[in-house]
Amino acid sequence: MDLLYIIGGLIVLIAGGNWLLKAAIGFSLRLNIPKIVIGMTVVSFATSAPELIVSVNAALNGSTDLAFSNVIGSNIANLGLVLGITIVLSTISVEKSFYKTDWPAMMLASVLLYLFIVFDGELQRYEGGILFVALIVFLVYLLKFKKNVVSDEIPEDGITTPLYKDILYFVLGGLALYGGSELLIAGAINMAAYYQISESVIGVTIVSLGTSIPELAASVIAIIKKEKAISLGNLIGSNIFNILAVLGITSMIIPIKVSDPRLLEMDIFWMLGVSLMVLPLVFVPKYMKLGWREGLFLLASYLIFIYNIIIITDFS
Repeated sequence: MDLLYIIGGLIVLIAGGNWLLKAAIGFSLRLNIPKIVIGMTVVSFATSAPELIVSVNAALNGSTDLAFSNVIGSNIANLGLVLGITIVLSTISVEKSFYKTDWPAMMLASVLLYLFIVFDGELQRYEGGILFVALIVFLVYLLKFKKNVVSDEIPEDGITTPLYKDILYFVLGGLALYGGSELLIAGAINMAAYYQISESVIGVTIVSLGTSIPELAASVIAIIKKEKAISLGNLIGSNIFNILAVLGITSMIIPIKVSDPRLLEMDIFWMLGVSLMVLPLVFVPKYMKLGWREGLFLLASYLIFIYNIIIITDFS
């Protein structure tokens, strides 16, 4: 039953995030907000809503390890699993913005998170505030200098849905996000208690994998449709938002105290390592291209990460 709660919670969360995204775009277009602003702010926040609600709800329920491990595991899965599978199926070209803004911003956010939490094992409110301010600074920089951002979710011409549908999507999305997070967290906590393992193990594997499914599905669908809009920047951006927005906002609401030492002794270093190794893969062996060889390397890295967690976890 706990596994069904987790699966059901993830399905409801994904649906809720999609409804909230449609509502957010609809309201933004009605307010005549420029599409570049919608793409960088509204869409980004809406697509991060499932992770945010799960982390906030988990922290409020006292499961701060689950809140933290959800983000760490999701960032590892985005690059190791989602990007790995994507480039195994189809070679993608990497834009110059990757090494000029996207990757440096992701590494800066990752290192900042590490420095904040490694010494005392806790992400304080003021540290969360710094992370969130860093996100605002990053968005302002992008809005000023990155003028060619396009979001596939934004319709090209005007408003496509009537007002009552936007309101309906907003209400349904909010309810689904809350209900889905409750199911997911209940299932994760109960499963951890049943197997007598830490909540962080469930968070860094099952929960984080589930919250990465939408990115994986979108990438695979784009490949099937032969669309070349698959961007490494989208996954990098997701990782940046996970740290600066999800953990930033969560820790501003309630400090995140990490009690499982494995998160600080192993998992966060995996996140830093996977993030770091994407840079040389972009330049070697093919300049500014990622193909099946790099994909297999990333997938192998993710599988090794999961294997390490399994062998140090006692399920008996």
